[in-house]
Amino acid sequence: MEGQTVNALQMAQQAYSAPAQNQTRSPRATEYAAFARITARLKSAHEAGRDAFPALAAALTENRKLWRILAIDVADRDNALPPPLRAQIFYLYEFTDQHSAKVLKQQADAGPLIEINTAIMRGLRSAERVS
Repeated sequence: MEGQTVNALQMAQQAYSAPAQNQTRSPRATEYAAFARITARLKSAHEAGRDAFPALAAALTENRKLWRILAIDVADRDNALPPPLRAQIFYLYEFTDQHSAKVLKQQADAGPLIEINTAIMRGLRSAERVS
């Protein structure tokens, strides 16, 4: 499991590291805001401990929805992202979905999900500065 977490984190750090050309700032800013909002909720509930499990479950559900939207987008044949990047994002969706299920069953920690989202946010932020 730890190997999967490290691999997922590495992929998250690479997923948005290279700026796509001809992208407007608005979509990245929108994606960043969504990740920031959801990640803040995940982190807050995670740090609050067992008593905040309902808040954690709600944040996990929202995070899964965000990743599902990304997965649907990168699975579209008309998506302009390079195929390797699309595959990495789809893998991160699968990891996030499976790991979230384990967190909901109290068999895993939400930390890796927070790390992945934070890595994506860093990439989106740096790509926004380059654009």
